[in-house]
Amino acid sequence: MKAFVADRYERKSALRLADMPVPEMRDDEVLIEVHAAGVNQLDFKLRDGEFKLILPYRLPLILGHDVAGVVVKAGPRARKFKLGDEVYARVDDFRIGSFAEFVPVKESSLALKPRGLTMEEAASIPLVGLTAWQALVERAQLQQGQKVFIQAGSGGVGTFAIQLAKHLGASVATTTSAANVALVKSLGADVVVDYKTQDFEEVLRGYDLVLNSQDGKTLDKSLRVLKRGGKLISISGPPDPEFGAQINAPGFVRLVMRMLSAGVRRKARRRGLGYAFLFMKANGAQLHEIARLIEEGTIRPVIDKVFPFESTNEALAYVESGRAKGKVVIKVK
Repeated sequence: MKAFVADRYERKSALRLADMPVPEMRDDEVLIEVHAAGVNQLDFKLRDGEFKLILPYRLPLILGHDVAGVVVKAGPRARKFKLGDEVYARVDDFRIGSFAEFVPVKESSLALKPRGLTMEEAASIPLVGLTAWQALVERAQLQQGQKVFIQAGSGGVGTFAIQLAKHLGASVATTTSAANVALVKSLGADVVVDYKTQDFEEVLRGYDLVLNSQDGKTLDKSLRVLKRGGKLISISGPPDPEFGAQINAPGFVRLVMRMLSAGVRRKARRRGLGYAFLFMKANGAQLHEIARLIEEGTIRPVIDKVFPFESTNEALAYVESGRAKGKVVIKVK
């Protein structure tokens, strides 16, 4: 099969288009013929080696975490899906590889593609949808009437999280540039801060939850917009000791995580706040719930560009540029 491969950890390096063997399936997996693959920041960060401690992959590595496609084969313990089913998934850690013609996915990580969506639209959803769901629903248990600050509202996670938070009945603030104000308001944002001309710390007060996706400076400022008892959930780090325990990291890796997050955890405690790092997990049951919301019209995908398979490196570079509004997708078939 054709696939885009990272041969080494190196910033901004091009992936190599290669002929690779179709991956061997495990008993609880199904083989997906890839029709479309979403592109995420996680893809270029893996290529750059930023997650070597958390996700020690062997190279060469086929990248790609989001997939929409068709079931073409099923393992003996995979009985929920039949051949020909149109499905979507965030593929499993250490089994990634959707920048390819075929990818195996654990049955429990898979869901039927939302009805009415194209393959490209479906491929844009899994990683950002699961990130938002696991942050807002699973971790924060966001309630009607609460106030949430979702950073970078025009990005992949932001466009989904705003819609999910509004569905949950929350009041939503976000940051974006002036060019994207209309977009984030159309998704449901109540308060929009132009990050180029305004400081969100001077505008926002008394929030119950912050979904942080930016740098350390923004992380510190985010603590100051929360009310006592509020929570800060960060998807951009630093990882905390609880996350180290979740992934059963070696002792020295847990120590590094403890040290990296010590500052923000200490500041949060002083203010009576909670801090948690979220690295989203594949979850087919949650994707099923997300599909239901999409089919009801509660949430819609937001796609900036669709690139042909042969332009995978260009798609990755576009996501890395930070200019994308919503998601970038690769059309494989």
